[in-house]
Amino acid sequence: MAALAAYRNDPEVARYQSWESISLARAQAFVQEQRDLAPGLPGEWFHFAIVLRETGQLIGDVGLNVLVQDVRQAQLGLTLDRAYQGQGLGGEAATAALDYAFINLDLHRVMAVVDVLNTPAVALLERIGLRREGHFLKNAWFKGRWADEYLYALLQAEWLPRRGLPGAR
Repeated sequence: MAALAAYRNDPEVARYQSWESISLARAQAFVQEQRDLAPGLPGEWFHFAIVLRETGQLIGDVGLNVLVQDVRQAQLGLTLDRAYQGQGLGGEAATAALDYAFINLDLHRVMAVVDVLNTPAVALLERIGLRREGHFLKNAWFKGRWADEYLYALLQAEWLPRRGLPGAR
């Protein structure tokens, strides 16, 4: 829980997220809530832990939210401890989450919405193959300013062949 609270309390990590900080008690409750959820439950963000293979240390999480209005689509989100950014770990985690979404959940489409000023996240989404589908101008009041956002998305029929995986419809 301490690692989760630590990276979520980093102002640079929280800069483009919906939160400012998290208490240790709230971090513990968050982990318990996630334990009680199953990935793919419509309308609920499920967060996959990002851990270092070598040590098992928690360094971030990848969120997946299957849409209530269309259970074949989901939104993807990523949070990574600043100390581990820029090392390819976020892309590796997002790739694993997309594999899970398209194979295990059999989703048709996954999207991500990102603040245009979050250039590392924009670069990551483009590097792993998501397509920019929209640019929303001043559409969200966010942390005291109107924010522009990009919409990225990818179809199962694009992802699975690119990854050499069977099952694309």
